[in-house]
Amino acid sequence: MSSLNPSLTRWQGIGLMATTLLGTGVFILPQLTIASAGRSAVLTWVLLTLAILPIAWVFAELGRRFPSAAGPAFFVQEAFGRRYGYVIGLMFFFVVPMGAPAALMITFEFLKPIIQLSPLQSIMGQLVTLGLLFAMNWHGLRLSGRAQLLLTLAIVVVVVLLLSAYLWQHPSPKTPIATGSSFGVLQAMGLALWSFLGIEAITHLSAEFKDPKRDFVPAVLGGTVLVGLIYVACTLLSLLDVNAPLAIVASYKLLLGHDGRWLIAVLGIASGLATVNVYMASVARLAWSLSQEGVLPSFIKPLNRHQVPSRALLLVLFMCSATMLVAYAMGENYEAMVRWTNGVFIFIYIASMLAAWRLLGKRYQLAIFLSLIVCSGFVVSLGTSLGYGVLLALVLSVWVHWRKPKPLTA
Repeated sequence: MSSLNPSLTRWQGIGLMATTLLGTGVFILPQLTIASAGRSAVLTWVLLTLAILPIAWVFAELGRRFPSAAGPAFFVQEAFGRRYGYVIGLMFFFVVPMGAPAALMITFEFLKPIIQLSPLQSIMGQLVTLGLLFAMNWHGLRLSGRAQLLLTLAIVVVVVLLLSAYLWQHPSPKTPIATGSSFGVLQAMGLALWSFLGIEAITHLSAEFKDPKRDFVPAVLGGTVLVGLIYVACTLLSLLDVNAPLAIVASYKLLLGHDGRWLIAVLGIASGLATVNVYMASVARLAWSLSQEGVLPSFIKPLNRHQVPSRALLLVLFMCSATMLVAYAMGENYEAMVRWTNGVFIFIYIASMLAAWRLLGKRYQLAIFLSLIVCSGFVVSLGTSLGYGVLLALVLSVWVHWRKPKPLTA
């Protein structure tokens, strides 16, 4: 079997991890959590970051010990057998072409402060953007890793600059903000979960680290902590003017004295595109892995001269484009797509944590137990949005039951 090209370093991995998690929500989600949790939104992000760390650690250890393009599907197979692994792999395969377009649709929200697009112009722009990301992925992840490390550093610089000005000036919020209730904090955490979806995606790329046993865990944990700190800072800054169309832009103008909408828009768009970029790369490699075992058609097996599964990438492009066109034709907004996506990912997270209980040593059992408790809390917060995930799991389980698949390989 042909192999992928290991080229990622620890710092490039941190860049990929951070921009994947920052993604579409870096300058938008903090303001939305304030609407639910009030001043307690800052506490919400602190609690969510602490809650996510055990999950991130478990995923990092699984990726380090079992590097595979199949990611969570491979972990579940190793723990419970190949049929269960295929169900998880196919769930991820079918949810990303919904989640990635939703992320791209949210990304285009950053254009609103600087330019107004009609629905037709917006969908055309999104399709063109998907094509550009496809071209970028065609040449492998080395360029993506470097570009996304630079993007992460740029976001960190802007946030640190704003936070320094905030601490120096001690400005008061334009509008008094009440302290949120416990229920409001829970609602905000359910919404903020979108920001941390992506921890599992990088496990599909663990086999492309130069030294996954040394660098993969620091990359995942480092990226997760960095993202949590950025979200806490952005929430604190957004408290200054929660009634503005984009609170972080208003805070930029208040603290630094000039209009920062172009800078925020560029960083927000770039970060959102980075999220879609990593998901396209991840699901393409998963499709490539599944094609090796006969689960998906064999025509997507070949790698191009850059050792990239180019036909699998083309299939992902087609599926994402089709989803966007159907959503446009039906007038569907991204919010429902986000909720359905979250519901499927919680299934993948729970299955991965249960697999980790079997695959990892006793040292990790407390982290796994805490992770399962956190996932249970997310199940409660998502409610009926889990319906799509339940239906997908049932359909795929029945289909895989009648197959005789070969085991997934690392």
